[in-house]
Amino acid sequence: MRQRLTKEVRENQILDAAAELFRERRSFAASTLEIAQKANVVEGTLFRYFPTKRELLLRLAERSYLRTLADYDEQLAGIKGTWNRLRYMAWRQLKNIQDDPVLYRFIHNDIKLDPEFRSTRIFHLHRSFTKRTLEIVKTAMDTGEFLSDIPVRLVRDTIYGAIDHHVWRYLRGDGSINIDRIADDVTTLVYRGLSLQKGDHKQEEAASKIESRLARIEAKLNQLTKASEKA
Repeated sequence: MRQRLTKEVRENQILDAAAELFRERRSFAASTLEIAQKANVVEGTLFRYFPTKRELLLRLAERSYLRTLADYDEQLAGIKGTWNRLRYMAWRQLKNIQDDPVLYRFIHNDIKLDPEFRSTRIFHLHRSFTKRTLEIVKTAMDTGEFLSDIPVRLVRDTIYGAIDHHVWRYLRGDGSINIDRIADDVTTLVYRGLSLQKGDHKQEEAASKIESRLARIEAKLNQLTKASEKA
């Protein structure tokens, strides 16, 4: 007797089949019947799990975010240093795009432009996704490694905006992307732009000494003024 698959296993079986077809064709040009056949189920079974093709696509996007978040937490635990951690965040985003450009186009051009986007589960998953980057930058600012007068969200937008700009040709099906080089370049741009260089520390130290001397001079002037008034 054949063992009956659980709901989760069957759902992932259908999603895996859909994802494979979409990647092969570099588009969503696969019917629900083709997806069902690829998953070795009847079309009616597919519709029990995903009443519409759009719902299937949304579930694919959610699953992608959940898997990425789990990977982030596992990998970041073993990565030390701000540059390395930021570089991993950029690289992982690029890897997602390289592996599944069709799904990324759907997320970027369809889901995020939906007026109801902020009320969706994907919006909250996306916030969790970028929150890791915000935390890395904020920690570097709090410890004095980064300048602290730059809005943290602007740094986040710079990272992901630069990535988006680099991948548009690839998403259109024009050429390939070197995710290692792009990750290195984006990370270095942000890190060098925000890092407090040694010269900056020296300037701060010099300014502090000048302020201290001025305070002592002011105190002496006050003493002389009081002495002259008594005389």
